[in-house]
Amino acid sequence: MSAACGSEAEALTRGLGFDCHDVSPVVSLRAPWTLAHWTMPVLEVLIVAGAVFALVHALRRRREGDPVNLALWCASLVYLFVTEPPLYFPEWFGLDRLYGFIFAHNRFTVQFMADRLPLYIVAFYPVISQLAYEVVRSLGIFRRGALTGSVAVAFVCQVFYEVFDHLGPQLKWWAWNPGNEVVNHPALASVPLNSMLLFASVSMAAMTYLVVRLTGGRPRRGWPPALRTLVAGVLTPPTMAIAGIPSSFAGENTTARAWILGVELALLWLAGAWIVVAHLRSGEPGEPLSAFARFYPAVYLGGMAVFWIAALPGYLTADDGVTADGTPIGSGLYALACFAAAGLLLIALFRKNVEAPATG
Repeated sequence: MSAACGSEAEALTRGLGFDCHDVSPVVSLRAPWTLAHWTMPVLEVLIVAGAVFALVHALRRRREGDPVNLALWCASLVYLFVTEPPLYFPEWFGLDRLYGFIFAHNRFTVQFMADRLPLYIVAFYPVISQLAYEVVRSLGIFRRGALTGSVAVAFVCQVFYEVFDHLGPQLKWWAWNPGNEVVNHPALASVPLNSMLLFASVSMAAMTYLVVRLTGGRPRRGWPPALRTLVAGVLTPPTMAIAGIPSSFAGENTTARAWILGVELALLWLAGAWIVVAHLRSGEPGEPLSAFARFYPAVYLGGMAVFWIAALPGYLTADDGVTADGTPIGSGLYALACFAAAGLLLIALFRKNVEAPATG
């Protein structure tokens, strides 16, 4: 038995329908129609196409003199490659005793790193960062400062990310290791609160702030833009560790950690909603809508709604949080709140920019 496929990984991947011993070490390809659920190839198209769309938009913005979008797109990949390998192979980095085995992805059409990293996950990082940044930028909130805009990004990212995060385990897109008490507990239904707070919001807000401060505004002397982008991506993971300090004071008391993380999430919602509402009430104009901001956030949210509708029968008949197929369900109420908030943000986005000319 290889270290990369220990007993916990073996049990988790077999629950997803494959054996983690039988993998390609570098890259594997498989037909879309052979995947475990019909939503999986559709999800891949939605996210990978979104990443390409975001890159085209970022390159256009760069040609128009704004390097932030492209820097954020690239910094997202730097953050991915700094963060994901230790999560998949903690024993390679001496973190197995500290964090243990956390989760496993199912097999998708294109997979890397011993079937641990699907291509759509690589694409998801620039997609979600670009989506949240573009919504906030288009509303005009970044005119209030990089910090204010980044807090709004944390809120926007939370509501768009969690409609995905609370659905994946039920449809076997991935599986969390339920035996991992350090990282995966406490949880809201099937989703660890650490993931909801640190990955879905803190990391993206911190990365956005770093990118805006390091690459935005007037051209700076000194470090080249590529190095500034690299630094932003590398410095993002430490901000997650800092944000995780309050809950760490609770030690092994899961209930206390749940309260701390829950309060932090509530403060995130309050702060983000206050910033957005205050800006909308100020009457300040938004930025002209780009094609990406005009179409992709709505397409993404619509795609997630279709996936949730497909999962609804299994969700409604679940017994003690587990479907008849043996998969854990997420929090439907929290996902519904996120859908509502995301929908209101899109309505505000279009209303704010109704008189502004569209851009490419």
